[in-house]
Amino acid sequence: MANGFLSDDTKVTIVSTTTAGAAGQTAITSSSLDMAGYGGCLFIIPIGTVVTAAVTTIKAQQSDDTSGSPDDFSDIVGSSVTVADDDDNKLKYIDIKRPGKRYLKVVVSRATQDATIGGIVAIQYNKRSFGAASHGTGVAGEQWIGPAEGTA
Repeated sequence: MANGFLSDDTKVTIVSTTTAGAAGQTAITSSSLDMAGYGGCLFIIPIGTVVTAAVTTIKAQQSDDTSGSPDDFSDIVGSSVTVADDDDNKLKYIDIKRPGKRYLKVVVSRATQDATIGGIVAIQYNKRSFGAASHGTGVAGEQWIGPAEGTA
């Protein structure tokens, strides 16, 4: 039963872990998200330490399927976000509304010097049918209406 909480109307998924985003110069590709039943997706990418002269960018991709054939994931035009080498401890995001294809993912490209990525979280929104919240693996929380003060 929906109580008007944001967590009722969204699906939160960890699509890349902090461990996978440890300091490095290799690309990080998120797991793909099935957008069936959702109108959009906000990808949140926390940035850790970025070494001077690092070349780091984030882009979104989409596909009709996840098998890689017949439609591989393709870049979404204009979705590239630059991470400056002085963007230590900042947060970047890409928000895709009404994607052109069913599946989405994010790629963080890292080159030249180390960049640390604090994982990637996806929040799928504009849920088309409402029922019990069903978030991704490893995501849990609580909802409170009119909370009182006191010992937690």
